[in-house]
Amino acid sequence: MDHKKTIKHEGIVENIGADHCTVRILQASACSSCSARQLCRSSESKEKVIEVKRNYSTLNVGDTVTLVGSVRQGLRASLLAYVVPLILMLASLFVGAHIGGEAIGALSALAVLAVYYTLLYLLRNKIGKHFYFKIE
Repeated sequence: MDHKKTIKHEGIVENIGADHCTVRILQASACSSCSARQLCRSSESKEKVIEVKRNYSTLNVGDTVTLVGSVRQGLRASLLAYVVPLILMLASLFVGAHIGGEAIGALSALAVLAVYYTLLYLLRNKIGKHFYFKIE
């Protein structure tokens, strides 16, 4: 991977399986490096568990590793998680409101989002094949 087009996260190996390992990362917002973060309430960080497919027999539980993914994967994930549902929601809101009024528009927007996220959940294994991290 080109280093200019990668996303890196440092993490700790939690579990090692035959064909994968599990790494816990601390996903911090951009505010985490700010000197005023103690006074500001907008800073946040979340722990995430990432499953990395591949045999990493040289690793041990507790090792600190660097996970590397592509920026393109991050953009694709943002597109699926935020942009597509926003477009679907707005389109169904306007069409529903035009056909049956504001209440119908609002209900149709919620229904479309429910169907969309249900489809994402049902197709998570297929979609997940396009999103992966490697250990550097």
